[in-house]
Amino acid sequence: MRRRMLLYDAGSPTATAAAALLADDFDVRVWAPPETTQAVVLTSNPAATGGDRLRLIGVVEPGWTASRPASWYGLIAAGAGRAIVAAAVANAFTDLEASAERDRLERELGELNAIGIQLSAEHDLDVLLETILTKAREITRSDAGSLYLVEEGPQGERRLRFALAQNASVEIPFHAVTLPLDEASVAGYVALTGEVVNLADAYAPPPGSRFQINRWFDEQAGYRTMSMLVVPMRTPQGETLGALQLINCRPELSGPLRSAAEVERHVVPFGDRHVRLAGSLASQAAVTLANRRMYDSITELFEGFVKASVTAIEARDPTTSGHSFRVAELTVGLAEAVNRSATGPYRELRMTTEELRELRYAALLHDFGKVGVREHVLVKSKKLYPGDLDRIRQRIELLMRDLELSTTRRKLDWALRRGEHGYAERAATLDAELAGALVELNEALDVILTMNEPSVHSQDFTGQLLRITGRSWGDHRGRRRPLLTPEEVDVLTISRGSLTDAERHEIQQHVMHTFQFLAQIPWTRELRRVPEIARSHHEKLDGTGYPLGATGEAIPVQSRMMTIADIYDALTATDRPYKKAIRAEEALDTLRREQHAGALDGALLDLFIDARVFERTDWR
Repeated sequence: MRRRMLLYDAGSPTATAAAALLADDFDVRVWAPPETTQAVVLTSNPAATGGDRLRLIGVVEPGWTASRPASWYGLIAAGAGRAIVAAAVANAFTDLEASAERDRLERELGELNAIGIQLSAEHDLDVLLETILTKAREITRSDAGSLYLVEEGPQGERRLRFALAQNASVEIPFHAVTLPLDEASVAGYVALTGEVVNLADAYAPPPGSRFQINRWFDEQAGYRTMSMLVVPMRTPQGETLGALQLINCRPELSGPLRSAAEVERHVVPFGDRHVRLAGSLASQAAVTLANRRMYDSITELFEGFVKASVTAIEARDPTTSGHSFRVAELTVGLAEAVNRSATGPYRELRMTTEELRELRYAALLHDFGKVGVREHVLVKSKKLYPGDLDRIRQRIELLMRDLELSTTRRKLDWALRRGEHGYAERAATLDAELAGALVELNEALDVILTMNEPSVHSQDFTGQLLRITGRSWGDHRGRRRPLLTPEEVDVLTISRGSLTDAERHEIQQHVMHTFQFLAQIPWTRELRRVPEIARSHHEKLDGTGYPLGATGEAIPVQSRMMTIADIYDALTATDRPYKKAIRAEEALDTLRREQHAGALDGALLDLFIDARVFERTDWR
């Protein structure tokens, strides 16, 4: 065992004499500052000073009355006996070692705190596991280590996953494997029992041990596992999430262990201090893993809520089924293309993983406000609602019946007044007139049905519509009513699409509904802009969009990405009965025209086309 070092000031005869008394008990040497080894120094020089690793004892002449220098730990009289000198030196060493222990504890506490902060800040599970094992090896001076996680299998059974291995001495072609969670392996034993296993020699476990040490890796890699420390990763609630296995404590060696002989020479058993440190870090790791799993569970839960919400909204309008998911796919694809761009105005824009997730949620929920739009407006595929068209059909049928009855009455009147004379000719004339009128009414219905299509421009049928509006029918009270009401004429003469101005305004209000609904969700800091991004997806750079009529830089770049994706999917969708889908090339031409008109972001559209982002939804 290495003896403690006692130093003396060679320029002081009294200090030299006192040190000589203890030559058999200490490693006595001449003091040659600066000294970095932990030691006690005997000196008579009041000006002598030492660092934190030294304790100075002043050897003074009897009758010395000066105050003790601040750098001196204690005083002894010159010529004092061996027992007095030994007691003073022992007290100094006790204080020195206590101070070193305090420093070590503070240092270790600082290390553990720093590790805890690092672990709590890490969101990537793979990096988190690497950090846990790396830091555990560092603070315990371990050559190698492994990390095991307790997981739930598909049938609900618990199992042990060999998640990570590190080794400073040999290369490890690591592959994660799943093991039974039982006491046959040392990691399984620790995970099940919660006990710490500390082996001085892993090849010689205590008699009666229920676990076995697998030597396969050592034999394959030419390695020798000597000391082993395995601690459970257990939460404060008592749930064991895994086991941390540390191998070959080597406090004095910085390089690799190249042979079994070097292992025998340099590796020592893990001490109590290592057990405490590893246990503390394992507890921190367990809390961090539990928080990570809880965060992942909450994220998964919210992901499911978002998808369920989108599915529920799209169920109200089956014609747009899948639209929100495709828009999200295209929008995130465009953002990723921006992240890869090295030229153009967005070459310095890089969106983080959190920002991409925020954008994805905004794209998925961009039409969430359609829940506030009346369903018959939302799914309106023709200019006239089915009920309105049915009423027009009924009027035409009533008018046809009126004509038929009128024709029958006129025939009867002829027969009563004139008999058979000329009846056949008159009846034929009346039948011909009736047939012509019925043809006109059927043609009128055909015109109405044609004009009811959202793709038909009303100016092509202006003449026919004027003739139809001039027709009337008689109700059951004998009052004459127009075949088409002014409101129905206005609807049939819609120049574009199937919506009236009021209905279009109601549809457009879905954007504000989206914002109002999403603004009520207590988003995390990383997702707080979801409502704003979703609200602006119908804005145009030239101010012609809605709901705010925002222009240029007032529109978030994420919303500008979504605008391109939303328009592209709306143009190419095959599931909208009120319009025919167009090919991708035609849709891109339409987007380019919008860009040239000043409505869309040209740089983003270039990336959308050049990076072939639009192909990401070819699966539909």
